[in-house]
Amino acid sequence: MTYAHTFSVAPMMDWTTRHCRFFLRQISTRALLYTEMVTTGALLHGDTERFLAFDPAEHPVALQLGGSDPRALAQCARMAEAHGYDEVNLNCGCPSDRVQGGGFGACLMREPALVADCVAAMRAACTIPVTVKCRIGVDDCDEDAFLEAFVDTVAAAGCERFIVHARKAWLQGLSPKQNREVPPLNYARVDALAAAHPELSIVLNGGLRDLDAARGQLGSDVAGVMLGRAAYENPWLLVDVDSRFHDAPPAVDCRETVLERMRDYIAREHAAGVPVAAITRHMLGLYRGQPRGRAFRRLLGETARRPDADAGIIDDALALMRGAVPDTLPRHDNSTVPA
Repeated sequence: MTYAHTFSVAPMMDWTTRHCRFFLRQISTRALLYTEMVTTGALLHGDTERFLAFDPAEHPVALQLGGSDPRALAQCARMAEAHGYDEVNLNCGCPSDRVQGGGFGACLMREPALVADCVAAMRAACTIPVTVKCRIGVDDCDEDAFLEAFVDTVAAAGCERFIVHARKAWLQGLSPKQNREVPPLNYARVDALAAAHPELSIVLNGGLRDLDAARGQLGSDVAGVMLGRAAYENPWLLVDVDSRFHDAPPAVDCRETVLERMRDYIAREHAAGVPVAAITRHMLGLYRGQPRGRAFRRLLGETARRPDADAGIIDDALALMRGAVPDTLPRHDNSTVPA
């Protein structure tokens, strides 16, 4: 099956906030961006508008949900569509103790019939695509038959897109970080799944560090790839996504243009009460590996936390990266920051 969004950036807790997504969108117009995982309880009983808010510039953007109650997930899927999201995704891959305690995430892979009920309820409640993000297995249940049975059952309920992290999850004994590193990658399992299900869109996730590695995983069977931490830590790699994955011109010509666009965004959000650091913390890797990259990171990381910080910090950053200030970074309040 053809998958319109060949390249996506993974949902990451505390990272893929709306500010992060707006920033990444300045670098790629085509990559599908995901929210952090939002639980059904948070949406239904918390600050709904805060959890669902996003800038129209973020499109295409998907909401990832955490939950296991079909009725609650259906309500949230309906809300996602009403707020303008392009996709709603069910998390069946997070192995954290807190998520397990809530009865969702990776432990749901042991209950494919329940996941199918959730997907069916979500699909009945909205018209946007309902997708599932999962692992290749959990604990000792990591054989081909287990993954096949899970996908077959959930696909029968109407799910046509599966984002598969090519590692199994250990639900006991490993932290979420270790679960991203210790279980070995098995891309061949994802390839075989895609080959066995040409009617589905199978997206490969896990361990991809750059666009060459990601592009190399695409083929006649795997329909898309998803990068996570590599895209967050080195966001400029996304500048080639539009041309390499979608045959479209790059969204931007240089990093300075990104900064100039972010200045207006920071000014607007700061005027609405958003701390500058809540935005700039996602921009620290923009000059990763570049001359003065460390000074840029320090400027945004330290100066943005000052009580008087405002959008002028971007003017300072531009002056630094243009080489206008070789030794110290001028502040808009006339103080200085060592380079």
